[in-house]
Amino acid sequence: MAAYIVKRILLMIPTLFGIMLITFIVTQFVPGGPVEQLIHQLQGHAAQGEVGSGGGGLYQGQKGLDPEMVDQLRAFYGFDKPVYVRFFDMIGNYLRFDFGDSYFHNRTVVQLIVDKLPVSVSLGMWSFLITYLVCIPLGIAKAVRDGTRFDVMSSTLVLVGYSIPGFVLAIVLLVLFGGGSFLDVFPLRGLVSDGWAAFPWYDQILDYLWHMVLPITCLSIGSLAIMTMLTKNSFLEEIRKQYVITARAKGLDERAVMYRHVFRNAMIPLVTGFPAAFLGAFFTGALLIEKIFSLDGLGLLAYESVIQRDYPVVLGTLYMFSIIGLVGKLLSDLSYVLIDPRIQFEAIE
Repeated sequence: MAAYIVKRILLMIPTLFGIMLITFIVTQFVPGGPVEQLIHQLQGHAAQGEVGSGGGGLYQGQKGLDPEMVDQLRAFYGFDKPVYVRFFDMIGNYLRFDFGDSYFHNRTVVQLIVDKLPVSVSLGMWSFLITYLVCIPLGIAKAVRDGTRFDVMSSTLVLVGYSIPGFVLAIVLLVLFGGGSFLDVFPLRGLVSDGWAAFPWYDQILDYLWHMVLPITCLSIGSLAIMTMLTKNSFLEEIRKQYVITARAKGLDERAVMYRHVFRNAMIPLVTGFPAAFLGAFFTGALLIEKIFSLDGLGLLAYESVIQRDYPVVLGTLYMFSIIGLVGKLLSDLSYVLIDPRIQFEAIE
């Protein structure tokens, strides 16, 4: 297994390099880079259709500015250097996890991410826990009662929930329960209420959970159908195998058959995705949900960074999230061995 892990880690290096290279090249051709946007702000106007590239041409409106000032702006953002020099300087800094400073927030990229993490962790972790805690028992119950009224009704409900876009459900819930035309039950915005720090600790917990109800409902409802049906189908596949028929023929109790024999094998495709989902839960970005519920998280940060062409934030977060994704995939593969000892990576090296 050690040789397999080393091989996978070595493969991560060109994969990560390719991701950053492609993204960096794309940013060089995106219209309206940071220099152009700053010039636009300085002049207060720009002609439509006269947008230059991310690090190359500028708005035609720059003709009214002193060329020396334009050169200073390009040097300030590092666009006076050749493209390949900027790329390898960026990679060298990223290897030290130095993501630089945001162009527009006057803060480091790391500080911005840390500030947005409470919202993203709250959304991601609660959605992750609810999805697994609800879907696995529900999927098992549906597999045991396959074809019954319970199975049909529960499938209908989860599929209806899956078909409703999260942002549409968010608007409906706000209208119904957020003080719109009907009930004023849940808060409209924010992670906590104003003056939260002065609350007693138990009120702080209740206030935080109360704010999470609506956004977590909107984020989780779409995942319930996928995980529930995956759990059901995985258990149905195992239930129909010969070893289950043999166990029942020996007179084993149905509960013993399900939880001593079927459960471990059926959970393999579910649990192997657990590490990647768990890591991803800490960095969940849900732009529309964050926007609707006025939650300042990573989703909103990513969107604003792309719109503002804040390249240090865009590329820095992409680098970090790519590493997390690659590590999550490796952990998912390794979890196969922990769950099913019959799998040996040495056989596929």
